[in-house]
Amino acid sequence: MRVICEDTVEQSDDKKAGTDELLRKLHERPQIPLTEWLRVPAHIHYKAFRMADPPTDRPASREEFRRIVESFQMAPNHTVLRDTFGYGVKVAVNGDRLIVVWQAHTEYYSYQLWHLPVGAGATVSFGPLAFPDYRFPVAPLGLEVCRLDIVLRAEAIPLRDELHALLPGPVIYGSKIFDENTSLVTSFTPDEQRRERYLVSVGSGRMEASHFKDIVDAIVRIETYYHLLLMQKPLFSAAIDSVHKFEQVHMQQREIITGHIGHADSLTLQRWLNSLTQDLLKTNRLAGRLHFELSASLPYDKIVHATLASLAERPLVSYRPVSDYVLSGVTGVAEGYQQLLKRMETLGQGFEGIISIIRARVDLMLEAQNLALLTSVDKTTKSQAILQHTVEGLSVIVIAYYLSGLAGYFFKGFHELGWLHNPNVASAVFVPIAIALAFLITTLSRKYLHRKLSNEKPQA
Repeated sequence: MRVICEDTVEQSDDKKAGTDELLRKLHERPQIPLTEWLRVPAHIHYKAFRMADPPTDRPASREEFRRIVESFQMAPNHTVLRDTFGYGVKVAVNGDRLIVVWQAHTEYYSYQLWHLPVGAGATVSFGPLAFPDYRFPVAPLGLEVCRLDIVLRAEAIPLRDELHALLPGPVIYGSKIFDENTSLVTSFTPDEQRRERYLVSVGSGRMEASHFKDIVDAIVRIETYYHLLLMQKPLFSAAIDSVHKFEQVHMQQREIITGHIGHADSLTLQRWLNSLTQDLLKTNRLAGRLHFELSASLPYDKIVHATLASLAERPLVSYRPVSDYVLSGVTGVAEGYQQLLKRMETLGQGFEGIISIIRARVDLMLEAQNLALLTSVDKTTKSQAILQHTVEGLSVIVIAYYLSGLAGYFFKGFHELGWLHNPNVASAVFVPIAIALAFLITTLSRKYLHRKLSNEKPQA
């Protein structure tokens, strides 16, 4: 009894420890220690990569980040590595900091590379990171989603002429975000390194490190999910054409089948079934691929809108709001993807409906053939019964004839021996007896065979 109690206590302790570990993971926020390293000015490069096979690529990206940490020789006490999040800090001889932040999401993983120069007059600018001897050491796996070049500084946003020299593209967008002191400008146009540039002024009044991290996280979240939404547009456009062709074929097939199904023979029905089944398989294959690629569009769209709302965006004088460009690109995209999925579902249901009608027609034809066959079998059975009764009657006559013949030989023998006076009379008298004996033999034989067959069926 004591052993049972001890086992129960140990299981309870293990369960409690597992629950505590789960609660710790749920409530911990790995980004918080990272903010202790942040400061302004800062130069950030951001890269996001879409994973082709997330269950396999996610651990591979973690191993990739581990190799990056080893390549930069980041100290263990300056490194954090968890299942889907990690960062490492490298401090150069001159005091500059390089922070590499890795994060794996459901469909993509990303890197934030922060260069934080040291010194009162330190400045940062767009382009390559100026950290001493910096070189990104690995070739990331997956399809590139976007690249960003973000500069955080305390100085105010420069004049428009200076901005045009810093930001490529014809139109510059700008807004105040989070508070009155934080301003953001961008042109949403990639530079020669295919990076979109963001210039952020955090002002001199608010210098919290967590505020810097919130700004960068909001920018990269909007850009990543914006590009994830738009990356599917080529597939969407090609699928629209394919769905239109399928719908036209289905309408033509439906008109032909509706007009001729009443007098179609079995070969025609079989040909229709084969054709429709092939079209249904093609439709299901396309629908499966579209569902895999486009089903996440609604959550992505909601993330973009929610992040834009969290910015508390306010206009920046003489610039169009940042949200104007983002919303003009994503508005209606997710709804269009969902409408395409609904069209594919409706098309598949249409194919299945017409196939069901043809199958019902085939079943009716089979039932009619079965009824005709049963009628033919019934007639054959009746004919066999009549023939059987006729054969049985003839069998009685034949058996009686042979019995009478055999008895005649006996009667003649008895006459020669002197035991019988007139064998002809005896033969005549024996004929009815022979008929009765023949009928009795036939009846007993039939009963014996029926009893034997009935005993064999349950055994089988």
